[in-house]
Amino acid sequence: MALPQLTDEQVQTWTRTQKDRWWLENVYRGDLPQLTIRSAVTGFLLGGILSATALYIGGKTGISIGVGLTSVILAFALFRGLASIGIAKDFTILENNCTQSIATAAGYMITPLVSSMGAYMLVTGRIVPWWQLIVWNAVISILGVLVAFPLKRRFINEDQLPFPEGRACGVVLDTLYTGKGDTGMFKAKLLVVTGVFTGVYQFLASDGWMTLVQFKLLRMDQWAGMKEPWHFLERLDTYYYNLAAKYALWTPKILGTDVRQLGLRLTLDAAMLGVGGLMGIRVATSCILGAFINFAVLAPIMIERGDIKAYTNPAGKLVQISRGEIVNQWSLWWGVTMMVVGSLVSLMAKPELFTNAFKSLRRRSGPAPAPAAVVVDDPLAHIELPLWMSLVGVPIFSVLGAWVTHEFFGVPWLLAFISLPLIFVLTVICTNSMALTSWTPTGSLSKITQFTMGAIDRTNPASNLIPAGMTAEIASNAANLLSDIKPGYMLGAKPRQQAIGHVIGIFAGAIASTPLFFLLFLPPNSAGVRSVETIVSDQFAMPGALQWKGVADLIAKGVSNLPPSAILSMIVAAVAAVAFEVLRIKTKGRFPISAVSVGLGVVLPPESCFAMWIGALIFWWQARKKLEPGSRAHDIWVEGCEPICAGLISGAALVGIGNAIVNVLM
Repeated sequence: MALPQLTDEQVQTWTRTQKDRWWLENVYRGDLPQLTIRSAVTGFLLGGILSATALYIGGKTGISIGVGLTSVILAFALFRGLASIGIAKDFTILENNCTQSIATAAGYMITPLVSSMGAYMLVTGRIVPWWQLIVWNAVISILGVLVAFPLKRRFINEDQLPFPEGRACGVVLDTLYTGKGDTGMFKAKLLVVTGVFTGVYQFLASDGWMTLVQFKLLRMDQWAGMKEPWHFLERLDTYYYNLAAKYALWTPKILGTDVRQLGLRLTLDAAMLGVGGLMGIRVATSCILGAFINFAVLAPIMIERGDIKAYTNPAGKLVQISRGEIVNQWSLWWGVTMMVVGSLVSLMAKPELFTNAFKSLRRRSGPAPAPAAVVVDDPLAHIELPLWMSLVGVPIFSVLGAWVTHEFFGVPWLLAFISLPLIFVLTVICTNSMALTSWTPTGSLSKITQFTMGAIDRTNPASNLIPAGMTAEIASNAANLLSDIKPGYMLGAKPRQQAIGHVIGIFAGAIASTPLFFLLFLPPNSAGVRSVETIVSDQFAMPGALQWKGVADLIAKGVSNLPPSAILSMIVAAVAAVAFEVLRIKTKGRFPISAVSVGLGVVLPPESCFAMWIGALIFWWQARKKLEPGSRAHDIWVEGCEPICAGLISGAALVGIGNAIVNVLM
């Protein structure tokens, strides 16, 4: 059914008190269960699982995938199924919305792990204890929640800003619970079936699972004489290279370099197919363009010139040329330049994000309403998060955040406090951007903090990395909390309970993702020792952390130690990034190349870029067929795009995580 909302004239002319009273009388559903034990537990568990899949994908691609709609569909299908067999009552629409808030908050808790914290460990060589990661992440995220609620009253209650992603979630929830439940069940089936088939494939391609089944359970090493367990090879070209080694077949090279050293492999990675479907053809094409230019053109030339070469590390081990070394020794610099310049140009091209953010915090022009209407009469005082909690909590958690930043990472007290006003300003900008476009420019905004703090202190990498990480985490929590509150506002939910739900999600995500971070990226060796050298690997490229590390290295060392070719590539990349973004702005988004995505393709494995492009191509091609709305094909390929992609990602990620656990245990 149509959700009630104010007209444009009412939004412009009514006072906030009038708007609040209208909402209370026409939208609020005070008698409907919302933050119940079962919605909290469901959100906590779903959030933990989905944050694990988000960490897996973040380590591979540096992209934070949204889990909001996935959690809505799963929770709806779970309780609709339980209700149909008489085990439990169906979820209310507000319980589902609360579950979604918790799960979404949990999903975003992985961001520092694959960006600022990963970079800090790579730069310093220090492994941060797990409990310090959890404490820091939780403190900074709660600070984001406390900053958000004064903004909530302005952006949502008074200005009625759209929050497109949140509004879409509200419409989906309303559709599911007011007459189109069959649509929700169909999407849930798509997600589950895709996830199961993907999980089976990933199981067959997992060395750990196959070793467990064949050697530990079936004992095939004893009665069948097997020396190595069989498993399907994700890198399909390995089958050819095995034959090539046996029969002396041709091995492809570019300027004398084996294409395998360049990372040019053919891999069937189901998770990357799903990521590609979600990111779209424009972004995926930009990624593969960056990968092709870097690994098929520039890297072979630089290897031939000697700017990229094998070397002996301090431990006396010869480090051969590989995709990782190509990135570390040369490509990282122009890739990071492309991403940073592209994101900053894109941000600066939208000055309204800055001006609107601060205009919205000032009173509207025109006759002031009666003081009683503003100060005394607060119709929502009994359900809003009290403003005194922000007024008291923000200073307390600011001091606490500065303390943990100093105590855990060695950031000077003064710099920690200096960074906070800048962080709060950038948070307002980020929240306003989310309200208008559903775009949270945390990457570009955090670089502002990183360069600013780096200009003050170039000697301590923590002084720029950790405050920049605080920017990203505070801003993303504030912006995403308000995006989650928007559907609750549309559906008549209690904002106070949504805030509590978001905090529950913070702890769910931190508790689930932090131990998993150590398992996936910092596994102990045979002697039980962990090393930061395992953070970046063939399986996990960690492009987000490499980008942050690149900026930190530039701040600390400048460009004087780089090869002249790397400096030239940075200049060309900066000019190209400006040109790409200007063309994209001038053509109103029709220009097909994204500078940030081209830079991402430089630090991602080419095989991942190709798999993402194939996934994007499949869904793009199906959508271009102009399938008739309501047809089976339209329901699957257009309406079902997100559930299918979520199934590909979840099936591959969960089995892949299980494989890592099995390998550690065995």
